[in-house]
Amino acid sequence: MINTVTPKLFAKYPNAAALARADQPTLEEEIHSTGFFRMKAKSLIGMAKALVERHGGEVPQTMDELVELPGVARKTANVVLGTALGKNEGVVVDTHVARLAQRLGLTVETDPVKIEQDLMQLVPRDQWTVFAHRLIWHGRRVCTAKNPDHEHCLLAPVCPTAALVKLAAKKPVTTKPVAKKPVVAAKKKPTKQARA
Repeated sequence: MINTVTPKLFAKYPNAAALARADQPTLEEEIHSTGFFRMKAKSLIGMAKALVERHGGEVPQTMDELVELPGVARKTANVVLGTALGKNEGVVVDTHVARLAQRLGLTVETDPVKIEQDLMQLVPRDQWTVFAHRLIWHGRRVCTAKNPDHEHCLLAPVCPTAALVKLAAKKPVTTKPVAKKPVVAAKKKPTKQARA
């Protein structure tokens, strides 16, 4: 969805100065389809203003400077540094990367920063950016959140999650016999004649 919205945005706001002058309600309408549009519009305008005021309208080249911008955390900073600037400063951890890292047994962590630290220890630095892109691609197309396609997954032979699914599929289904409760005849209430 983001990729369908950005071409028009970049045409209308070609630099930080133009985006810093954006009308927030108008920007909200322009990005409405991306979800969380109010917060995103506020962050985009705030980030653009900070770029103009603190960095002369240029995108900073370090993690420390990037995460100081409104709405920019490590994930976004890693995307900018790795994809736009060719600097491997960390591993992008989005929902796909987090899910796959856990399913593949690369981490037991749930916090994105801790997942990133684990991945940075396992993957060579020069592969950090491309590794995240590959996991994201795989997570969108094969190892989806609800119905991972283990049958067509190239990683299935080395994936602990796929092995568990395969094992569960092989186990014969056994059911325990249901114990029958003894039938007890209901006691009849004595009739009026019997009581007399």
